[in-house]
Amino acid sequence: MRKLLLVFLFTIHHSLFTKAQTPATFSASDIYLGLKKLKVLGSVLYLAAHPDDENTRLLAYLSKDRLYRTGYMSMTRGDGGQNLIGDEQGIELGLIRTQELLAARRIDGAEQFFSRAFDFGFSKSTDEALKTWDKEKILSDVVWVIRKFQPDVMITRFPEDSRAGHGHHSGSAVLAREAFIAAADPNRFPEQLKYGVKPWQAKRIMWNTFNFGGNNTTSESQLKIDVGTYSTVLGKSFGEIAAESRSQHKSQGFGVPRSRGQQFEYFKLTLGDSASKDLLDGVITDWSRVEGGAAIAAQIDAVIKNYSFDNPSASVDALLNLYKTISKLQLADNYWKERKMQETQQLIEACAGLYAEGTTTEQYVAQGDTLKINYTVIDRSNTKIVLKGYYQFDGDAPQGDTYKSSLNELNKELEPNKNLSYSKTIMIDPNHEISQPYWLKEEMSKGSFNVSDQKLIGMAQSKPSLEVVFVVNIGGEDFYIRKPVQYKFTDPVKGELFQPLVIVPPLAIKVQPLLKLNGGDYNVEYKANKSLENIKVLNDQTKTIIISDDNAMKKFELRQSQQTIHIDNVYKMDGTADVIDYKVNFSEASSKDIKSNLRTISYDHIPSINYFQESSIRFLKMSNFKTTGKTIGYIVGAGDKVPEALTQMGYTVTTLGEKDITADNLKKFDAVVAGVRTYNVHDYMVNAYDALMEYVKQGGVYVVQYNTNSFAGPLANGKIGPAPFTITRNRITDEEAKVNFLQPDNAVLNYPNKITEKDFVGWVQERSIYEADKVDSSYASILSFNDPGEQPTSGSLIVTNYGKGKFVYTGLVFFRELPAGVPGAYRLFANILAKPQKQVGTEGQTGTNKKIKNKTVHHKSSN
Repeated sequence: MRKLLLVFLFTIHHSLFTKAQTPATFSASDIYLGLKKLKVLGSVLYLAAHPDDENTRLLAYLSKDRLYRTGYMSMTRGDGGQNLIGDEQGIELGLIRTQELLAARRIDGAEQFFSRAFDFGFSKSTDEALKTWDKEKILSDVVWVIRKFQPDVMITRFPEDSRAGHGHHSGSAVLAREAFIAAADPNRFPEQLKYGVKPWQAKRIMWNTFNFGGNNTTSESQLKIDVGTYSTVLGKSFGEIAAESRSQHKSQGFGVPRSRGQQFEYFKLTLGDSASKDLLDGVITDWSRVEGGAAIAAQIDAVIKNYSFDNPSASVDALLNLYKTISKLQLADNYWKERKMQETQQLIEACAGLYAEGTTTEQYVAQGDTLKINYTVIDRSNTKIVLKGYYQFDGDAPQGDTYKSSLNELNKELEPNKNLSYSKTIMIDPNHEISQPYWLKEEMSKGSFNVSDQKLIGMAQSKPSLEVVFVVNIGGEDFYIRKPVQYKFTDPVKGELFQPLVIVPPLAIKVQPLLKLNGGDYNVEYKANKSLENIKVLNDQTKTIIISDDNAMKKFELRQSQQTIHIDNVYKMDGTADVIDYKVNFSEASSKDIKSNLRTISYDHIPSINYFQESSIRFLKMSNFKTTGKTIGYIVGAGDKVPEALTQMGYTVTTLGEKDITADNLKKFDAVVAGVRTYNVHDYMVNAYDALMEYVKQGGVYVVQYNTNSFAGPLANGKIGPAPFTITRNRITDEEAKVNFLQPDNAVLNYPNKITEKDFVGWVQERSIYEADKVDSSYASILSFNDPGEQPTSGSLIVTNYGKGKFVYTGLVFFRELPAGVPGAYRLFANILAKPQKQVGTEGQTGTNKKIKNKTVHHKSSN
């Protein structure tokens, strides 16, 4: 049999999530479009920096109208962006945005690729981006994807200069241009050639110019294509499809309206042959591209001519003959042969109405435990199909391309429209690796992930944890139908759902809290993922666990499947280090994965995400750290982890909703804090303005963290603070930027903690975003920073007294610094929360803050 289609049910190393949505089905229109696609032998690769950078309208047009093989390569997974739907940051946000991209691709029909570059946050410099990423490393990734994908044409979203608006954007254009050249050079990255790729020269690379953000880079002299056409087969325009695709980027708040009618895209040549009429000018995109292709083209035309929308199964025999014809091609390069064989098999399955699945009733299974898999196959047509059997992993992990599994024979002819179902219980190998995204398995570098396995680089996600391959015979031809084993269940509201199967360690631990101020006690929760009687915890096989950190060991008896253990008398922060990280694990455990803490991220628009992180706790040394007040009301915005940090600081935190924001209710709080982007996501904040200002007037402290200026609602009405200011897009991206104290005597820098330059050491990713500007004279601008080569800005922290209380707006990224355990961020935030004080020059010396009179102030924030 053709080995390219043969895969057995076996343990996939570097596994995470499969395409865990309801299995795809194909309408008669989908099949018809697939038949037409069989005639097209052309490919386009689009390249940019982040999830949501891609031109979804163009991708949909190229994939579903021109029927090219279309791909999008994003240099990063968007780890450093902001999150409008939750509190995930860093790699967790990257995991979410990866799945949002895959959801978008399922709509617009393109394929998805990534490099190993890490999104380290906004960059104002191409050189910074390339240096941080390790340019040569990421260039090799782009070359690898080009050599595998073999695009006829490459397209970049951005130019290489400042018009790109972001160092990552311009850096992606530089990498694409250099990779266009390097991919064709056998002397560049020659180690890749042993993995089945060859040097590849695309015909041209073009820049997809744009007109947005106040920057029009298009010109009527450029190649111009209308991509807003309407598909009668799909019943939608490509603008409508693009909107559905782009709206999957929910974490970025990128829901967009559907567009209809003409939509022109413009293209400017970067390198290669010029194009005057079409993106693929000069590229042969039909079967005349390969030797012997003319006969195949004629066969496809006949299939299309005779295709019946009412009875697609009538095309099965003709497609079988086409499959055999393609398989007999003798070509020096089998790229298009293999692609079209795969497409033809998918069409045969779709026309026959063939459906197959492997599912379980459990989402998690432990290493060394058993798992019952339910198999179902159905032929929903009158096509004669024989299920010969299936392959499944029998407990011996495969070695390279070898395997020790054999066919589980069935040899049953499927009855029309009747399910053939059966089950089997298998043993998960004790050495099966836990389900982990492949790019998170190795310790990452500062600006990039590390992936040793060349064959994994570029993949959008890990392969499924387990797979089953059904062997069916249709018309005398054996086909191997590869399916992921998925967790299948029924939700009483949402109906039938599929989620990824996750391989977990037999015993896992979780540390709470993840961060402690000035040492102290903590809790370790252990959970048995299989029967305690079958867990080999220690080498002596006793049922005792030793929980250890870098400071001490404690022995506990395993008595129940889940238990929280209190660890006390841990290291006191009396040394010289400000930050100490303890790794917490089971000492002498027999499994290297037993220390892992499973994290699950769940949103309705993407499959659930599971990954493991090392169990650790961070202790912060906070010498002479002081707080004032006890109670905080927190208005949750888009989501952040600041409330947990406030709890660690000793405050009692209460979450406030719309009905809680009343002048009477707010009196019980010493301070009220608005979470990140609160005014962007809650329209009700307009009506909350009066109550909040009255609260401040009567002596409360109201702190507003950053909001963006691109949303309507409260920002448009300017109802945030007691006096006018605007919100800009100003940001300080250098996390080590020197701090300038503009108001050294202001209480926010002196009470209850004296703030110095040391408090700005160790910050992560950036200093501030969406700073205030055009502030009323009643505000004190406390700090200024500047990125290299730029003038200082002073809108990161503005403060004013109002009545008896205090109002603060800050673009300082406390939502990053507090969860990261930056001591100075805690000290400064404690000062921000403090009740209004007289100014302090040095301790003991006093003055007064400028104060707004008790009157209503009407003003506007700019959009």
